[in-house]
Amino acid sequence: MIRVGCQTYTWEMLEEKFLGSIDTILDLVSEAGYEGIEISNTMIDYYYDDPDKLKDALHTKNLVLAAFAYASPHGFSNPSHRQEEMDGALKAISFVRKFPRALLALGGGASSDRTNYDEKITNVIGFYREIASICSNEGVRVTFHPHSHSGSLIDSEEEYDHVLQSTEGTLLGFNPDTGHITRSGNDVMKLINKYIHRVIHVHMKDVDIKKRWQPMGKGTIGFRSLIHLLEHSGYDGWIICEEESKGAYEDQFNAIKTNRDYLKSLGY
Repeated sequence: MIRVGCQTYTWEMLEEKFLGSIDTILDLVSEAGYEGIEISNTMIDYYYDDPDKLKDALHTKNLVLAAFAYASPHGFSNPSHRQEEMDGALKAISFVRKFPRALLALGGGASSDRTNYDEKITNVIGFYREIASICSNEGVRVTFHPHSHSGSLIDSEEEYDHVLQSTEGTLLGFNPDTGHITRSGNDVMKLINKYIHRVIHVHMKDVDIKKRWQPMGKGTIGFRSLIHLLEHSGYDGWIICEEESKGAYEDQFNAIKTNRDYLKSLGY
């Protein structure tokens, strides 16, 4: 059964303008009608060293942890940062193990530029494969989430193909993001259908024809058809809503509530 959660990037993108706490976010996500939440290593704050307290906080809000997102500012592409990134991933895995229903979502490969691209993406793939192996031994489900922000190393369909085919046979799942796939110039339905056997976690957000973020249902993405594709495939994971439109900077609660209400209008 597909469940609907909310990602904390809506607040993360505010950077220093966000004056609340992770508990503030939990309150808003619960009030907006979501069943779960995905929290990143950037936003987890004081709960990172005390997962039991997070369990209690989630319980009081009638929420569950759907996923924990781990990303690095170095994008897993530079071997000089490998130990730092590995240490961070190991801490994330240890954290996720405390939440049996959650999975670990690794950020997309990235770099400040595309010089030596082949070497950089090889480093990214090597990191993904290594973490997938560790997660397999630890009993943690793991996936990866390409993005379309500046510095992304996974943009074109060929680049998606390369990473997914290079990790075939591992337990690394695919976490497609409808907005990032579209902004990268790809066909959402085609790409997700192509790798539906790898999809274990889904992010949904909308963009218009000018690749500007929009509330769900106000852009170009056919969410009803996409959800039907997921259901037909037997997908029973999470739909995680993210909101990065202009309105999210002005009123985060209204932004996430609008997306939740939109999915309810589709029957989810």
